[in-house]
Amino acid sequence: MARYDLLLQGGMIYDPCTGVLETGDIAVKDGVIAARGKALAADAETVMDVHDCIISPGLIDMHCHVFPRFPYPHGDSLRTTNAEEHMFRCGVTTAVDAGTCGWRNFGDFKEHVIDATKLRVLAFIDIAAKGMHYTASEQSVSDINPGIAAAVAREFSDIVVGVKSAHYWAKPEDAAHPTWASIDGAREAAQLCRKLVMVDSIPIAGERPYPEILARLAPGDVHTHVFAQQFPLMDAEGKMQPYMLEQRARGVRFDVGHGSGSFWFRQAVGCFEQGFWPDTISTDLHHQNVTGPAIDLLYVASKFLAMGMPLTDVLYRVTRAPALVLRHPELGTLETGACADIAVLRRREGPFGFMDCGGARLTGDGKLECVATLRAGEVVFDPEARSMPDWRSAPEAYWKAPGLLRGWTLWK
Repeated sequence: MARYDLLLQGGMIYDPCTGVLETGDIAVKDGVIAARGKALAADAETVMDVHDCIISPGLIDMHCHVFPRFPYPHGDSLRTTNAEEHMFRCGVTTAVDAGTCGWRNFGDFKEHVIDATKLRVLAFIDIAAKGMHYTASEQSVSDINPGIAAAVAREFSDIVVGVKSAHYWAKPEDAAHPTWASIDGAREAAQLCRKLVMVDSIPIAGERPYPEILARLAPGDVHTHVFAQQFPLMDAEGKMQPYMLEQRARGVRFDVGHGSGSFWFRQAVGCFEQGFWPDTISTDLHHQNVTGPAIDLLYVASKFLAMGMPLTDVLYRVTRAPALVLRHPELGTLETGACADIAVLRRREGPFGFMDCGGARLTGDGKLECVATLRAGEVVFDPEARSMPDWRSAPEAYWKAPGLLRGWTLWK
């Protein structure tokens, strides 16, 4: 019997704890990383030659939407994506649904998505009872119940990473819709369940200014869509607003949350050139942006390569950084004994163009693409067939037609 189930041989291993890329092998056994080092014995059931690739921890998309419901009950639901269809092909092994559902429909989400997919799915629970599947719920103050939201988060504490406040439009002329109802409700729920808050909230001049939105967050909380056009990140002269640096120093985390309308090069590049980089890179992937401008996590991450962010810093922001922000330190690592969630990536050199949400282009000199994905040691994406034998030497089962042999299964 072979010592290992699978051996990734000769790749450039990215260690997010040290920030170092160095050549080596990674061996997998029983779904965990069994060994890591140089020139490991090729004593494995499957050996994958990845000498031209980067071996990274499985990627974490900490802001996406993977709770599909068809048909859309009232025509006002967020059109979301199928988790496995869109995540494994770009190296993502952990998807964090950012508030698609609230406490009232979380059980449905858990049963039909979280428990039914090979992908690891974590979630921010929306402070609105029905979440983004029913946009009217996000505007209803009566649907904001911090106690119940916190109770659901506690009950599923291994899955729920925090509470989401999103899309709430305060109505100053309407006393029934307090300006801060959603954000304060999410913060209260987070305190009760000891989780973090993610906020997606549009500033309203004079009523809900951007600096005050940030000031209401606690250290460790996340402001997503940071490079959206509506946020005054820089002054009229293009200088970073002091409060951005102050809030980061206080511990507020800034997430990309690209989406269909929340990433503009004129925002991101200006901040980037002044040393203000996002803490985490995420897609806000849903049905309306999978063909652009978000596409997938590697496409979004490649935009930061194009802006000049070093490769190891990009990889950190889609692996270890989100794991730590989400308080799941067991993720985003290639340490021996860790779950074998692995992304095998290639960096392609050459001029590549990238779009933003305003329909503008930035050209860079490289991009990242996925060669293979392992989830808990299982190869779940392998378009170049690196884990497969040549057809001429395939095992006997390969040569049998389906139905002619009782109990026939494919070779793998």
